[in-house]
Amino acid sequence: MMIKLVVFYEKPFCAANAKQKQILRQSGCTLIERNLLEHGLDADTLRSFMEGKKVADWFNPAAPAIKNGEIFPEILDEGSAMELLMSNPILIRRPLMVIGTEKLCGFDADRVSEVLERYVEPMPKINCLEKGCLQMRAE
Repeated sequence: MMIKLVVFYEKPFCAANAKQKQILRQSGCTLIERNLLEHGLDADTLRSFMEGKKVADWFNPAAPAIKNGEIFPEILDEGSAMELLMSNPILIRRPLMVIGTEKLCGFDADRVSEVLERYVEPMPKINCLEKGCLQMRAE
C-alpha cells in the first residue's frame, strides 16, 4: 500500500483551505495539519516555500492589509517581504505544503497533482513479531 503524506499549513477555519484539504483527502492523501498563524518556521524555512515565485506571489491577496492598500507586495524586496510575513503570518499565501522533499506555496491543483505523482511514499512496514501482536504458541 502506498501513502501520500502532506504537511498542510493552513489558517484554521479558512473555507478555501477546508476545500483544498477535502480534495487532497479524496485523492488518498494523509494530512498533517499545522496552524499557519502559529507556524514556528524560521525565515529561511519559510523562504524555502517561496522558491521560484515572485515576491508579490508570496502574499495572500485576500489579506486585509493588502486588500485595504496598506501593503503593496509588488514593490517589496525579498528582505522586507520576509520581515512582514514573519511578523504577520496572515499575509502568507496559503496553504504551505510539504510533499516528499518539495515545498509548495499556494494551491495550484496541477502542480500539487504533479508533485503527488512523484512523491507517493511506501507505507512503513510493521513487523508484527516486533510489535508483539502475534502470540507464539508453546508446543
